[in-house]
Amino acid sequence: MADGAPKKRTFRKFQYRGIELEALLDLPKTELITLFPARIRRRLGRTHARGYSTLIKKLRKAKKEAPMHEKPDVVKTHLRNLVIMPDMIGSVVGVYNGKSYVSVEIKAEMVGTYLAEYSMTYKPIKHGRPGIGATASSKFVPLK
Repeated sequence: MADGAPKKRTFRKFQYRGIELEALLDLPKTELITLFPARIRRRLGRTHARGYSTLIKKLRKAKKEAPMHEKPDVVKTHLRNLVIMPDMIGSVVGVYNGKSYVSVEIKAEMVGTYLAEYSMTYKPIKHGRPGIGATASSKFVPLK
């Protein structure tokens, strides 16, 4: 670095269980399943219902129709228990949380997890002062 050129930044390549993303995309489904944890292996070893394959087809179609270097359209779903596969990377899924659809952009780090992990079904509570009637002594607290 004596010539004063700025140091080029190197980014870490994504790997899932020691296999790079390009190789994951080329793996057949049977070999890919062996990389997942036991619960997901058990689930994927059984047949997929029609809804899961329909959602994956819609995701592929949305990705194909999206312009270059743009995010694809959101595909809404209630299938919270869908396992994220490598071919879904780059898609945007609207995951239903019981009230509304939460947009989730699927990244490489999400492979092998469920869609539900990225869409909270409850709002975390924030503890503040107790309300009226919370305790017996609060009866005597003036309202103003």
